[in-house]
Amino acid sequence: MNDSKNEQAWKQLFEKYNICEAINKNGQYIISSKDINKFREARLMTKFDYRFQLPHILAEKRLSILPISRGEYVLSNIETFEDLKNTPNLEIIEFSMPSYIESLDFSTITSEAMAINCAYISNIIGDFTEDDKLIPTVNGRMSSQSFDFKIQKTENDNSYLQVKVQNAQVEIDGGYEGATSLNLIEAKNNLSSDFLIRQLYYPYRLWESRINKIVRPIFLIYTNGIFHLREYKFDELANYNSITLVKEKKYRLKNSSSYIINTQTIQEILHTISIIKEPTGVPFPQADSFERVINLCEILYNNSSCKHTKCSLSASYDFKQRDSFEMRQVSYYTDAAIYLGLIKKESTLSNGYYFKLTPTGETLFTAKSISERQLIFIKAILSHKVFNETLKLYLKKAEEPSKKEIVTIMKTANLQNVCAETTFWRRASTVLSWVNWILNTIEEE
Repeated sequence: MNDSKNEQAWKQLFEKYNICEAINKNGQYIISSKDINKFREARLMTKFDYRFQLPHILAEKRLSILPISRGEYVLSNIETFEDLKNTPNLEIIEFSMPSYIESLDFSTITSEAMAINCAYISNIIGDFTEDDKLIPTVNGRMSSQSFDFKIQKTENDNSYLQVKVQNAQVEIDGGYEGATSLNLIEAKNNLSSDFLIRQLYYPYRLWESRINKIVRPIFLIYTNGIFHLREYKFDELANYNSITLVKEKKYRLKNSSSYIINTQTIQEILHTISIIKEPTGVPFPQADSFERVINLCEILYNNSSCKHTKCSLSASYDFKQRDSFEMRQVSYYTDAAIYLGLIKKESTLSNGYYFKLTPTGETLFTAKSISERQLIFIKAILSHKVFNETLKLYLKKAEEPSKKEIVTIMKTANLQNVCAETTFWRRASTVLSWVNWILNTIEEE
C-alpha cells in the first residue's frame, strides 16, 4: 500500500497510456521518467523496497516495476521481490566495539549507514564473511553499465520476461573487499517480510563483470541491537530470480553497561513492580511480534521530524503478514505501544491525529545501553497484571503455560474490549509471545 498521491498518480498514468492493454498485448510497458514526472516526481513514484509498498493498481494486477536505464522503467507481470526466511531460535553471537571508538554510540543506531559502520568496526562483517582483512572500497551511487537477464512472470513459474539494462542507477550501502571476495551490503533498519531483489542483483551484476574475485551479496537488517545478516547467491548469472540464501547469522554488540539481564533481574522486577490499572480507551494488545512493537518505536524516534499518521505508517512500514496486508495491522501495533505507555496520539488542526513517543518512549533512546532499553520495555510489560502473572506461572512451572491457563488469568484482569471466548484465546497468543520475548532477553545465568 502506498501513499494516496502515488495511488492517484498511478491511476492517471494507467488511464492516459493504456498500460494494461499494452502489457496484455506486448507483455510489458516501457515508461519514461518524463511521462511519470507529468503526474508526480518519478523518484517518489518508483521506489518500492518491499512488496507491500506497491500501489494498489500494481498489486491487484500482480505487476511490478524495474529501472532499465537512467530515464526508463519496465512495467510487467514480474516477480521482483524475495520472501525473507527466518531460522527459528538462531543463536545470537556477541562482539565488542574497540574501546578507543568514541564517535559511534552503538546503543542508539539511527540509520543504515551507522549500522554498517558499527558492524564493520566491531568485526561482525569480518566474522560473517570469514575474512579479517576487509577494506571498505565501494559505496554510493554508480552506473550499472549494460547487462541482460530474465525475470520470472507472476502468472507462470516457467515463464520469463527478457530484460536489457543500460546504465541504470545502482546504489550500494557498503562494499568491503577482502583477499578472495567483494562483499556488497544492502542495509535496512525496518523489519519486513520480503525485500527487493534488485537491490542485490544490480550491484552484483555490475561488479561480477568488473572484477575476478567472488562477489557476495549480503542483506543486513538492524533493529533493537541485533544485526541480522543474510548472504545470498545467484545460481544463474542471467536469472534475476535464481537467488538462494547461503547462510544467515545474528549478532549483537557486548553490553558495556553494568546492567545485565538475567533470571534474577526478571524475578526482581516481577515481584517489586507496581501493577497498574488497565488503561481505558485502548484495547488489550493483539500484536504477536514484540520485535515489531520495538521497531515501531525506533521508526518514530529515527524520523521524529515527521508526523506519522496511520496512513503514513502503512505506506512506510511492513505491518502486513505475508500477502494479507490490512490497515488494521497498523492499529494492532500502534494500540499495543499505546497500551504500554510508549507512544501516544497527538491531535492535529484538521481533526486528525499522528503518533509520537511519550516521555517513557523517549527514555528508550536515552538509555546508556541496549540492556537498559530492554529493561524499560520489560517493566512496561510486567506492570500489567496479565503479563506479570503469566510470567510468574511460567517460571514456577519451568515450562510454557498453556493458552487455557493464560485465558484463566486474563478473565480476572478486567481487560478492555475482550469479551468473547475466541477473543480471549487470540489475545493469549500475544501474552505468550511477549513473555517469551522477555525470557529471550536474558543474557547470562
